[in-house]
Amino acid sequence: MKTMLAIISNALCRITGKNAGARVVVSRSLSDFTPQATFDIKRCDLHGLEAGPPVRAELTREQGLQYYRTMQTVRRMELKADQLYKQKIIRGFCHLYDGQEACAAGIEAAINPSDHLITAYRAHGFTFTRGVPIKEILAELTGRKGGVAKGKGGSMHMYAPHFYGGNGIVGAQVPLGAGIALACQYQGNNQICVTLYGDGAANQGQIFETFNMAALWKLPCVFVCENNKYGMGTSVERAAASTDYYKRGDFIPGLRVDGMDVLCVREAARFAADHCRAGKGPIVMELQTYRYHGHSMSDPGVSYRTREEIQEVRSKSDPISMLKERLLGNNMASAEELKEIDIQIRKEVEDAAQYATSDPEPPLDELCNHVFASSPPLEVRGTNPWARLKSVS
Repeated sequence: MKTMLAIISNALCRITGKNAGARVVVSRSLSDFTPQATFDIKRCDLHGLEAGPPVRAELTREQGLQYYRTMQTVRRMELKADQLYKQKIIRGFCHLYDGQEACAAGIEAAINPSDHLITAYRAHGFTFTRGVPIKEILAELTGRKGGVAKGKGGSMHMYAPHFYGGNGIVGAQVPLGAGIALACQYQGNNQICVTLYGDGAANQGQIFETFNMAALWKLPCVFVCENNKYGMGTSVERAAASTDYYKRGDFIPGLRVDGMDVLCVREAARFAADHCRAGKGPIVMELQTYRYHGHSMSDPGVSYRTREEIQEVRSKSDPISMLKERLLGNNMASAEELKEIDIQIRKEVEDAAQYATSDPEPPLDELCNHVFASSPPLEVRGTNPWARLKSVS
């Protein structure tokens, strides 16, 4: 077989006039691949539930490639943001999501585009999965006019239809998420709100107040704690008397999920969404995940944990590598195909970075625009009583 491929390769090289050492990719038809497979996934820990999500998950080839592309895009986008920050092209706060890609990809695969989602300030991944192009995310990070928030929001304040940010105050998005769920219930539209927060925010009083109201009113809200093991530079063991975040709802049922496995996250999120749509009220979902970068770009991330710890997670639990192994090991994709996807993503991210560094900054006279969505022009006071600026919707 190898001899035959070599003969074909040399013949093609003679015909095209290309170097005989050039690589020839022999394409495979779709019929060569396994269209669907079933995988064992980790059982979720349960609180206040008689049964939980399934322990086996079906995956089609199309789904697998879609999840791979989504997670790889978020990974490459965040690495590019890291590079632009170190070049001082991105300034200010910047919290990267690499390592946690399975959380965003899995949740998005389990809910509808018409469902609602609100998260904290580590928001780039969900901004992308909610439909915002890479170039608008990077342009927002660089403060350019073409950014998703017109260059005035930055890393922590990005929005899209049915996506409410990106919120800079620790834990403050949780009561807002309950409010969105209340609107869904009031309108009777069978929609839910996924409300995310981190382990660092889990001890906030406003979260427990929100739990109480959501349980009383049976709001269709999935509360998701993305437990990446560290709240800024403090490990969960040093910050919380109980690290069973999925039990924190007390009277609200909960799940603890392997947040590094996109299939685990998808099945758990689907279970939680169905729970809410059935009128059973809210549910808490703890995703055990890990961030590769520090808390923010100002945090090197190795003063409170070792490089060996980070490398161990990368080598044993990386969400992209885990999915890649499943696809290759079950003949659902070829190594060449995945490599081609990687090349395409790198180009998309590079093109987006070029846009984000060449697009103009917003002009000063637009500084106060868009304070309100729909209203007549109004005056806005500047930094002193004599400075008057105009706001246009």
